[in-house]
Amino acid sequence: MSSQRSYRGIVPRLSSGVYVDTTACVIGNVTLQENVSIWPMVVIRGDVNHVVIGANSNIQDGAVLHVSRATPTQPAGYPLIIGEQVTVGHKAMLHGCSIGDRVLIGMGAILLDGVRIDSDVIIAAGSIVPPGKHLQAGFLYMGSPARSARPLTARELNMLTQSAENYVCLKDEYLAEEFQQAHPRAN
Repeated sequence: MSSQRSYRGIVPRLSSGVYVDTTACVIGNVTLQENVSIWPMVVIRGDVNHVVIGANSNIQDGAVLHVSRATPTQPAGYPLIIGEQVTVGHKAMLHGCSIGDRVLIGMGAILLDGVRIDSDVIIAAGSIVPPGKHLQAGFLYMGSPARSARPLTARELNMLTQSAENYVCLKDEYLAEEFQQAHPRAN
């Protein structure tokens, strides 16, 4: 069973069809909406603020997701809000940011406090998005600090949805195998 545990009495909330790998760690005030998949070695810590991951999104191996607490200069702190059909690549780091729908965050990318990502965006692998930056819809962003490289093509926009759909199918295969292993006589 995956490591899902409470923090200050608040436990993660998982909607229907969610897959959380047994090696992932999900703590505290975390909401995983329908068909979310959390892959091996992911850490999601909703301790000093909350995390919401929208339907059909996937958080790939080794990603780290955290939040920032309220301060006098930022009374709400920085929760982590991820929209629907978002793909977060392997070893990405997301901290206290807000991400729209149909976004692909490349492997090893880092998004910091107060970052706002519109829907329909690709962030290239290894990019760093500095605190408070706003990335507008329809563009590929890359670099350190991340900058707009070019508009997304129709093919890339379609790929954003396809990537999320591929991971929904993959997590369903994992859930089916887990069920078969837990109930071998059900076959």
